[in-house]
Amino acid sequence: MAFELPVYCEPNFEEERFKNAPDARVESAPMDGVAPDGYHSTSMYPEYFKLNGAWRLAEESRMDSSVVVRENGRLDVVENRNLKAGDRVILGRSENGEEGIFVHAHGFDKPGEARDQFAFRQGRSRETAYAKDYDRLTSLLRYEKEHGNILWVMGPAFAFDYDARRAMQALIENGYCHGLLAGNALATHDLEGAYLHTALGQDIYTQKSQPNGHYNHLDVINRVRRSGSIKQFIEDCRIDNGIMYSLVKNDVPFVLTGSIRDDGPLPEVIGDAYQGQGAMRGLIKKCTTIICLATMLHTIAAGNMTPSYRVLADGTVRPVYLYAVDADEFVVNKLLDRGSLSATTIVTNVQDFITLVSRGLGVMA
Repeated sequence: MAFELPVYCEPNFEEERFKNAPDARVESAPMDGVAPDGYHSTSMYPEYFKLNGAWRLAEESRMDSSVVVRENGRLDVVENRNLKAGDRVILGRSENGEEGIFVHAHGFDKPGEARDQFAFRQGRSRETAYAKDYDRLTSLLRYEKEHGNILWVMGPAFAFDYDARRAMQALIENGYCHGLLAGNALATHDLEGAYLHTALGQDIYTQKSQPNGHYNHLDVINRVRRSGSIKQFIEDCRIDNGIMYSLVKNDVPFVLTGSIRDDGPLPEVIGDAYQGQGAMRGLIKKCTTIICLATMLHTIAAGNMTPSYRVLADGTVRPVYLYAVDADEFVVNKLLDRGSLSATTIVTNVQDFITLVSRGLGVMA
């Protein structure tokens, strides 16, 4: 069955409560990086603000940020650290229209859809039946390949498995990846797999430890740094397989953000946390489906930057779909607890997950 986007229903602003609501209050930021007292902090949902008697949607949003009214009337959602002195910031702590602010949490709900007050197995665990989720995901990815933007957030687990690397490579090469967020480890061990057929010194197929294998990832980092970039390393060493190889080959953008424990790191890894967050948000602003796989910190970070909706060029409001996949229930529930309208969590080994998805899409036998 072909995937169909749900229809977005905006609030009925002809209701008396909206007509009678006041304009949202606005106050200037007192200094760079500081919001005025009483600032309104955004959620992941569509939010409307009444200005000059008209209700307007903030089109590019994220959690935990302020809303700035620009001179041309545009509403920009800005992290407080990025506010500039004099920015006109919207004030208000209520969300039902009383202060000219309305958070629209049910815009994608199906009319007349009812839920039982009590039902078994509503949580997501290893015992959950996921067959329908896989079918829906493959249908969604086929749609997004042509009409959307698919962003993957990946931990290093993929680089440790021969089939998982092949599966992700196949997805990239067949157009099912428009961007990737990861850390130093994913890129390092994937390149180690391509260069030496090991990850942390173990053969990625047999899992047999190689002599002096604990040097392998360090040798790869050193060799990439000598080349000056991942792309140049791929050319210099004639790399012909793997995740990073496929991203470079197909001009798919990626952002690698570092951590305090990183070895090296690779040349492209961003060590400044806030610079890295900004680069991540640059890709997240474009995505319409985001799939987070076996990386708790990157999952939480990406989830906090991702709104539940996107406004397209023609003005259509559509959902942003979020998936979190991990063998640990705690990790996926961290994303589910955000309350997103469109978050789906799957508790499973991500290596199995990615091979099932690639086979479901017919890109790998």
